Amino acid sequence: MAVQDLSQKLHIGVLRGGPSSKYDDSLQTGNLVINSLTDTHRPIDIFISSDGQWHMNGIEKKPETILQNVDVVFNALHGAYGEDGGVQEILNRYGSRYTGSDRYESAIAMNRWFAKEKAKSLGIKTPVAMLVRQNDNLSEKAKEIWSSIQNPLVVKPARGGYSLAYHKIDSFHDLLGALEEVLATHDSAVVEEYLVGTRASSGTINGFRGKDFYTLTPVELNSDSHASFPTRFTDEQKDEIQKISKIIHKGLGLKHYSVSDLIVTPRRGVYFLEISTHPVMTEKSPIIKSLEAVGVSIKELIHHLVNAALNRN
Repeated sequence: MAVQDLSQKLHIGVLRGGPSSKYDDSLQTGNLVINSLTDTHRPIDIFISSDGQWHMNGIEKKPETILQNVDVVFNALHGAYGEDGGVQEILNRYGSRYTGSDRYESAIAMNRWFAKEKAKSLGIKTPVAMLVRQNDNLSEKAKEIWSSIQNPLVVKPARGGYSLAYHKIDSFHDLLGALEEVLATHDSAVVEEYLVGTRASSGTINGFRGKDFYTLTPVELNSDSHASFPTRFTDEQKDEIQKISKIIHKGLGLKHYSVSDLIVTPRRGVYFLEISTHPVMTEKSPIIKSLEAVGVSIKELIHHLVNAALNRN
């Protein structure tokens, strides 16, 4: 396929906001994208409210009406709706070209359980875990988990935004309470062993810097998922982090870019935790720090993603 360049100004619809707990992050990412495109293109701010209503120029409109006005869509939504295949289904329906992965692959990647199972099938280590559904007998399931997985434990929604807040569990009573809390608003939860180590992040970008799959330099993550560089990782650990990031990105069939969250343990090596198909772009976010580490500006990445969307197949 001939690559379409960006020599002419394009109408680029930037989706931001959305019905997700990552609403504020999405507003910031969308603002950064719009500012990065203003000099070279005609970005259109497409605001999606927390109840899922689409707006252009401050006026509520149907998605199909808005999408008729854009050449390509930059998906700056995070979490539910933006990363789980919801908005991708709408964009596909109206034949829009957009950044990021397709509907099915997005849904699989955002489901922590499915992503973990895929990682294991690819030979990647993940924490020991069990899936709990809303219709399970929670008391019996909690007993099974408590006797099967070494504590402390971590309880997370099975589906949710990257680095969504989790519960660290040290007692059976707390486990049962955390399951009840998570399953009150989600259809399933993942309970996994709590690994001690240093969290890491590494991104993979399709067709970048002359490589089919370019892996970004790993960065360290603190408890707030803020990234820092330089890291304390050895060269061997960095290589393993990047290797896992690329394997899971390819294995899930993702497009354009992704960021993987991993943990480097003192004795057991590197473990995959989760992946984001639309990483947050704020000052301290992992992808920004990783780009800085290799001398790439966020503007360069954004233009690369727009070009990839234009030539989507």
